[in-house]
Amino acid sequence: MASPPVLHPAGPALELLTVPQVMARLQLGRSAVYDLIRTGQLASITLGRARRIPTHALTDFIRTRLEQEAA
Repeated sequence: MASPPVLHPAGPALELLTVPQVMARLQLGRSAVYDLIRTGQLASITLGRARRIPTHALTDFIRTRLEQEAA
């Protein structure tokens, strides 16, 4: 018998994107993405020497920019 799936309180698994993946999605260069991270406009985490951007952080960034443009 298979055991039931384990549900995490935070919800579904958190997907992390690399800087090149964010570059492709936003169609921006590496420097521009790192500037967004440095200025706090785009949240990220560091795992060892690797920088990762949670998908929800990218979604939040885009939503915020759309709201700013609409205002």
